[in-house]
Amino acid sequence: MTRPFVEIDHVAMRYGGVDGTLALQDCSMNVQEGEFVAVVGPSGCGKSTLMRLVTGLWPATEGNVIVDGSEVDGPVTIAGMAFQSPTLLPWRRILANVMLPLEVTPEHRGRLRRERPQYEARARELLKLVGLEGFDGKYPYQLSGGMQQRTSLCRALIHEPKLLMLDEPFSALDVFTREELWAVMQDVWMVRRPTVILVTHDLREAVYLADRVLVMSARPGRIIAERKVDLPRPRTLETTYTPEFQALTADLRRYIAAARSGEEVTI
Repeated sequence: MTRPFVEIDHVAMRYGGVDGTLALQDCSMNVQEGEFVAVVGPSGCGKSTLMRLVTGLWPATEGNVIVDGSEVDGPVTIAGMAFQSPTLLPWRRILANVMLPLEVTPEHRGRLRRERPQYEARARELLKLVGLEGFDGKYPYQLSGGMQQRTSLCRALIHEPKLLMLDEPFSALDVFTREELWAVMQDVWMVRRPTVILVTHDLREAVYLADRVLVMSARPGRIIAERKVDLPRPRTLETTYTPEFQALTADLRRYIAAARSGEEVTI
C-alpha cells in the first residue's frame, strides 16, 4: 500500500509546560496524496492545534508528524494555508496579495524577478478559476467578504502547494456565500488535486467537500471515528438534500454529540 502523504502517529500536544493544557493525546490519522479530508469535532477539541502541528508551526509534545515522507521539524514549505479571516494586506492590490507567498517561498523567490510575467499569468489564471477575473487591480476594501476569501484561496494555491490546509475558511461568511464557495473550492480541488485537510464546524460543508470525514473527541483531542463519503462528484446544493447526504451528516452529528458528552463512540 502507498505510504500516506500525511502521517500523524500517536501525537500529543500540551501548552504551558508539564502542568499546562493537554490539547491532543494519542492522536493518529493518515491522509493519502490527493485526498480531501475534513476534520470535525466539538469546540475546543484541538482541530486547529492539529493543523499547526501538520504545517510545522508548533512542535508536537509527543509522537511523530510526517509529511511527504519527511518528519516535520519546522515550517512545511510545501503547504498552503487559508484561515477564517482572509488577512489580505490592505495596501496591496489583489494581484499583489495573491503573489505574496512567491516573495517569501525560497523555491520561487529567486525566480520571481526573472519570471514575473509568467507568475502574474498564473495568478490571473487562479483568479479566473475562482470567479475573480478582472479584479486583479482592485484593493481588498473594494471586494466583498466572499471575494476576499476567494482571493485568500488563490494566495494559498499560487505556489502550487502539494498540501492545502483550510482552517474554517468559510465560517465567517453568510450561508449563501459559504455554499457558493463550497462549489468554488470543489472546482479548484478537482482541477489541481492538492492534498487537502479542512477543519470545519459545519457538517454539511465537510460532507459536501471531503472524501473522508474524521471526528475528534472532546479535549484532549484524538480521532474517534471516520466516515467515507462516496457521493459522486461534482456535488451540488441539490446533493445536500439527498437521503445519502443527510444520513451522513446525521451520523456525524451523533458522533459529535457522543464525543461532547464523553460517551463511547462506535466506529
